[in-house]
Amino acid sequence: MSGLFDILRKIKTRPGMYIGRPSLSDLFMFLVGYKTARRELGIEPSEQEVEFYREFQPWIQKRFNVQTVNSWAKIILLYSVDEKEAFTYFFKLLDEFLVRDNNLAVNQGDESQRGVEVSPSIPN
Repeated sequence: MSGLFDILRKIKTRPGMYIGRPSLSDLFMFLVGYKTARRELGIEPSEQEVEFYREFQPWIQKRFNVQTVNSWAKIILLYSVDEKEAFTYFFKLLDEFLVRDNNLAVNQGDESQRGVEVSPSIPN
């Protein structure tokens, strides 16, 4: 069975096949169901998946300087024109989230990272 980031990659490419249309609310509900189904089947999440589930919400709140009980999807929607734009924006923010630690290393002067452009990609 594919992991979270595999399915996200597929949804980004062909949203109609997985969630019907490019909609952040639909994607959010799909991810809630996906997480629940894996838990019910006893499939343990990877470390990257656990990090996403635990850290993405607080990261989004910090990124937008928002304190709220609303989901990350609602926050992104607040800063988007419509569901389709929010869907696209989610993947941009996800890439940003996934490279945040690499960017921190560069900013702190890690010589091995200096001068290397970090390209965001959904983990395999």
